[in-house]
Amino acid sequence: MNRPTVLFVCVHNAGRSQMAAGWLEHLAGERVQVLSGGSLPADEVNPAAVAAMAEVGLDISARTPQAWTEAAIREADIVITMGCGDTCPFFPGKRYEDWELPDPAGRPLAEVQLIRDDIERRVRLLLESLAL
Repeated sequence: MNRPTVLFVCVHNAGRSQMAAGWLEHLAGERVQVLSGGSLPADEVNPAAVAAMAEVGLDISARTPQAWTEAAIREADIVITMGCGDTCPFFPGKRYEDWELPDPAGRPLAEVQLIRDDIERRVRLLLESLAL
């Protein structure tokens, strides 16, 4: 696996998966291709997620929630699911991880900050596992 592709999937592609994609892009740079998608995409990225990421110098405000696609899953080497349950895609032969994280939707900024920090920790562990 020269340049792995990681796909982050959650329900609305508006909070957890967008923060995870932002962290991975920041920490891995060009060493990893980052994709994200949702089973029922929201209209916009969660403003609390945008604010929480801005506090650590990461701007995810220009992102747009989108549906995961079969093509993205086929392209991905690693699929990280986040609370989408039975609507999460499963394709044999892929490395899957399920990150149990609370949905930041409707939560105060202080709680979203904790979710952000948990996601950062998990992304760093993912990078270590890839030995990049």
